[in-house]
Amino acid sequence: MHGPRSAPESGVEPPDGTSVTLLTEGTYPHSHGGVSVWCDQLINGMPDVEFHVMAVTGTGREPLAWKPPGNVRGIDNLPLWGTPQPCPAPRGRELRRVLGAYEELLTALLDPAHEDHFPAALYQLAEHAPAGILSQALRTERAARVLARLWTKPSLATAAARPTLHDALSATDLLEHALRPLAGRPAVGSLTHAVSGGLAALPGLVAHHQHGTPFLLTEHGVYLRERYLSFRAEPYRWPVKALMLGFFRLLAKESYRTAALVTPGNRYNRRWEEHGGTPPERIRTVYNGVDPAAFPPAGPEPEAPTLSWAGRVDPIKDLRTLIRAFALVRAELPTAKLRLFGGTPRGAEAYREGCEELAKELGVGADVTFEGRVDDIKDAYAAGNVVMLSSVSEGFPFTLIEAMSCGRATVSTDVGGVREAVGDAGLVVPPRDPERMAQAALRLLKEPQLRARMGEGARLRVIEQFTLRQTIDTFRDIYHCLSGRRQDREPHRTTGAPRPSWARAIAAGGAG
Repeated sequence: MHGPRSAPESGVEPPDGTSVTLLTEGTYPHSHGGVSVWCDQLINGMPDVEFHVMAVTGTGREPLAWKPPGNVRGIDNLPLWGTPQPCPAPRGRELRRVLGAYEELLTALLDPAHEDHFPAALYQLAEHAPAGILSQALRTERAARVLARLWTKPSLATAAARPTLHDALSATDLLEHALRPLAGRPAVGSLTHAVSGGLAALPGLVAHHQHGTPFLLTEHGVYLRERYLSFRAEPYRWPVKALMLGFFRLLAKESYRTAALVTPGNRYNRRWEEHGGTPPERIRTVYNGVDPAAFPPAGPEPEAPTLSWAGRVDPIKDLRTLIRAFALVRAELPTAKLRLFGGTPRGAEAYREGCEELAKELGVGADVTFEGRVDDIKDAYAAGNVVMLSSVSEGFPFTLIEAMSCGRATVSTDVGGVREAVGDAGLVVPPRDPERMAQAALRLLKEPQLRARMGEGARLRVIEQFTLRQTIDTFRDIYHCLSGRRQDREPHRTTGAPRPSWARAIAAGGAG
């Protein structure tokens, strides 16, 4: 579902010396979706920049979903699961050193008074990761017993929940897998660019700590918030969840502290990043962009009143609320249809089946169709009179601005940067509220003039504010600034105006 989304190549240009290690997790180049689209656009839009991709994956055996262009010099997988690389099990003094650093890390996660020990412990563990020693050490019974001893101390909140040895084994296993990306080593001399927070940032943090490599962090969604949402449904007991969420929280804090620049995709993310400790002068909001020529007006609407949706089938997209809203729409408009476009990732099959069952229970099973991926995403937007977005978490969603570029009116949930994207060119409703969503959809379906006016306004808004060229030019300038290179077309250099605060912060040395 990535047909026209790629940035058009402008011919092969010689590399300009800028080298970027792109750090991803669960996205480019192994899966489809908005962040993968963004990565593909960025790489194709800068044929003069040399990229290397380090991808945090599930097993490392995932096939490529994207064909990397010639300026991608290599792809390294950092699998979270499967058997770790073979190496002799650490013993004696070596094992004690690893478990000593691990105990420091656990203490930082469990005791708020020792949070400031997290970075030193993390980087000490990273020294043992490339050879596989860290994974081997954390797979020992001694590692689990370190945790079992620590989190039952009466002074810690976890003690009241009486965590068991089984809890300790579960938590240690989760941490061992989460720490595997510490083994990644970006090439010395390239800047690192993590396209999400969380585990993808780990190689970039280590490269900065060990070599002073500039670290750039782009957050499309708020990784930490999404972990809070997802762990609600995990089957683990509270002590395990508390430990893992503590890890993700302190990892986010360290990422914000270390980054030379943080580039959120919307103002909503920026508030999280400032609250997480990022100095405001080291934040620059950069909106996602699309090529309006690649997403022209969609043309005639379907004859039957139709709601369309596009994305990956995933609980965070909250299709259950959308289906419930559609059932209310269908009660007033008996010929209405709901068409859902997008693939179902591995692991989400049960969620999709549950959505199909819900549609049947509500009596609309015949009118709700899961149509899978389409070769041209524009067809998904053209399929509806109104394009819907029902997510409980988003950054600055591509499907929304693409639908807007196609001139379709939209109904979206008020999450992330949605309201910034839509402005007054669409309707925005609270998440997890099928009644409000249905009311908005019915209003647009019943008022063709309003629908047309919003669709026209949406395309104009994209052309004025959210073009792909603006996005690529902004990141090109950021790359050059982080690399210490002169930027001939940078506005402050050609006009004599003061440099923006983010550029001054980088020039002053960026992170500590």
